[in-house]
Amino acid sequence: MGRKFTRRTFLKLSGATAAAIAVSGSITRMVPEVSAETKEEESQLVRSFCEMCTSRCPIQAKIENGKVTYIAGNPDWAATGGTVCARGGAAISQLYDKERVKKPLIRAGERGEGKWKEVSWDEAYSYVVDKMQEIKNKHGAESMVFAARGGTHKAYMDTLAKAYGSPNIFTHESTCPIARTVAKEVTFGTAAVSLDYGNAKYLLSLGRSYFEGINVSHVRGVMKAMANGCKLVSVDPRFSVTAAKADEWYAIKPGTDLALVLAIVHVLIRDNLYDKEFIEKYTEGFAAVRDSVVAATPAWAAQETGINEQDIERMAREMAAAKPRAMIDWGWRTTFSPEEFELRRASIIATLLLGSFEVPGGMYLDKSAGVINGLVGKSVVPGLSAPKVPPYPKPAKARVDGAQVKGQPHYLVPASDGVVQVIPEAVLTGEPYPVRGWFVLRYNPVISQSNTERVIEALKKLDLLVVCDVNLSDTAWYADVVLPESSFLERDEGFNNAGGSAPAYTLRQQVVKPVYDTKPHWQIFKDLGDRLGLGQYFPWSNMEEIRAIQLGGRQDLIKTAKEKGFINFGIKPLFLRDRNSVAQFVAKYPEAISQVNEQGIIDKPLLNLKTPSKKIELLSHEVQELFGRGVPVYRQVKLKEDHQFYFIQGKAAIHTNAHTHDIPWLHGLMPVNRLWINPDTAVKLSLKTGDKVELAAESGKQQAVVLISKGVRPDTVFTYFGFGRVSPGLKRAYKQGINSGLMLPSVMGPVCGTSLHTAGVEIRKV
Repeated sequence: MGRKFTRRTFLKLSGATAAAIAVSGSITRMVPEVSAETKEEESQLVRSFCEMCTSRCPIQAKIENGKVTYIAGNPDWAATGGTVCARGGAAISQLYDKERVKKPLIRAGERGEGKWKEVSWDEAYSYVVDKMQEIKNKHGAESMVFAARGGTHKAYMDTLAKAYGSPNIFTHESTCPIARTVAKEVTFGTAAVSLDYGNAKYLLSLGRSYFEGINVSHVRGVMKAMANGCKLVSVDPRFSVTAAKADEWYAIKPGTDLALVLAIVHVLIRDNLYDKEFIEKYTEGFAAVRDSVVAATPAWAAQETGINEQDIERMAREMAAAKPRAMIDWGWRTTFSPEEFELRRASIIATLLLGSFEVPGGMYLDKSAGVINGLVGKSVVPGLSAPKVPPYPKPAKARVDGAQVKGQPHYLVPASDGVVQVIPEAVLTGEPYPVRGWFVLRYNPVISQSNTERVIEALKKLDLLVVCDVNLSDTAWYADVVLPESSFLERDEGFNNAGGSAPAYTLRQQVVKPVYDTKPHWQIFKDLGDRLGLGQYFPWSNMEEIRAIQLGGRQDLIKTAKEKGFINFGIKPLFLRDRNSVAQFVAKYPEAISQVNEQGIIDKPLLNLKTPSKKIELLSHEVQELFGRGVPVYRQVKLKEDHQFYFIQGKAAIHTNAHTHDIPWLHGLMPVNRLWINPDTAVKLSLKTGDKVELAAESGKQQAVVLISKGVRPDTVFTYFGFGRVSPGLKRAYKQGINSGLMLPSVMGPVCGTSLHTAGVEIRKV
């Protein structure tokens, strides 16, 4: 089942892949008509950054007669090269969608019944404030929780939550990349570590499809690397678009990726293929890793994964030959098995064994303003400052999920992210204390969290559910109050930290005035804060003041940002162990010469990390003490029963998780998903493409339409995530396709609390 596929083999499968991703549908033109007499001087270009996914690519929008008619990438932003993905271009379709929430709504019937009353902003605010005060007085501020999709907008929500007295702020991260985040923090003392795709010579991807879960800068980096001879190896139970473009594809058994990585580590150490000098100087805990992988042989891993022993041996040798420009991608959606923390940490350790750190084509510490200023010895790059506010009240109780609470299972999870799946459980069980209210900002837990029915059950039990979003999302359908947010094209915002190997800030600018009676999120939270008597925590009047605060009053930089859409500081990508980039940096900032050692590199920061040892920690004594997991060790997990199939999902290039499926243009391109089934399995079940089947799992059942494809293992079925919407308010996407969350169990992985996006399902022909 873990067969090896080369480019030649891919040709036989390319037709199946094309059929799988090119779902029928056409783009519906929704750009407002512009008169033929429109003069050139009436058009205008405004630069901003996108919000159709969390990549937030810089863009420029064309305005004609007050209407947005075209969106392109910012041509001066090198990482994206002036390009934008389908989602970014379709922001126009979202902007002018007549199905958007146009005014504040208050529920007028039973929760989930879909009966609403349009109200003024004052009435909506009064309702929310009265309910929040009631919850605080009766149950304590901690009984009100706040959750948002991650991003700069979350800071305003967090300010309100903390001022209100609640410790319970969350992002969606625990349903996506939290294992990667915690693994990086344990290893490096920070999660601000990135991958340099563009200069890699060998890239091993574990289930990540760059060309479907699109981050434009990452896609361009991978394409650049491949054009320059990088070998791309895709390890994935299904034949993704990335697998189609890779040099090799291995259809691994779901949930066994860690065995493969540990076997690669085994070979690197056994055959002395690792970078001994790097490991000895910059890391701690090598001996513990060495001892832990003695039995993790390629022969053993072959039995676990289904990948041939000789191929595993060769992977390790080829990676070693390409070092230090070789790496195992630590992933994006880290939810394949409960052992994600171990997998992502092992991937990092394998890459470190190759010395692939602070060199082109490897991992690197993000070069923030603080890092640059520390190297130069003075302030040459302004950091982003926050408004000065009074001390927040101390919460009466600890966080409901135990994040950053000593002695709790989620102690290592950042409190800024939390484990958001805990919220429905706390609502339903009252443990560790009851949750009575939930404020949801641009986040859709009904779709993005596992076990859809249980999430809905929890929402129905709340005393208050407030949703702030552009559309009437599946979660908004169950809300008491819906506060319509202006789309990103309709609002000004502050600066966004968009740096990587060099510092840079992007700026969001209002492209057009709001089409409907909507407000930007920052205004909504300030208004609520004022009405709750918490105005002192929002000591600004408008976005111009916030921008000035962020950049210390540097109006020259603000002016540049408005013109260019971003500001950078003329610093070329800096890799601290690369002599060429260090020389370029010192040429720009001669004061940094004191940081350079006799090898012509800057390695002091690598020996002063925020870890207990100050070095990179291959062995974490803290994790060992807390969880008995000092180094990654393989633990078999049971993801299905013998008679079931593995149910897995992936990202679609046309859509963003639980966000874009009702946007007219994107819905037209891909209105529905299907269930990929291997031809051998289809014969056994007497199925053909287009047949309907019933999918049944422990958490629910539903019908699906079949797509027969060789691009998935016989023991596995696959679909794209985010379809099968349950809100009738999403008139286009409602009940279109498979709702993955309905099939997924309410499981939280050890250490990091990650969701589990693999389930066992039964299949019955309808």
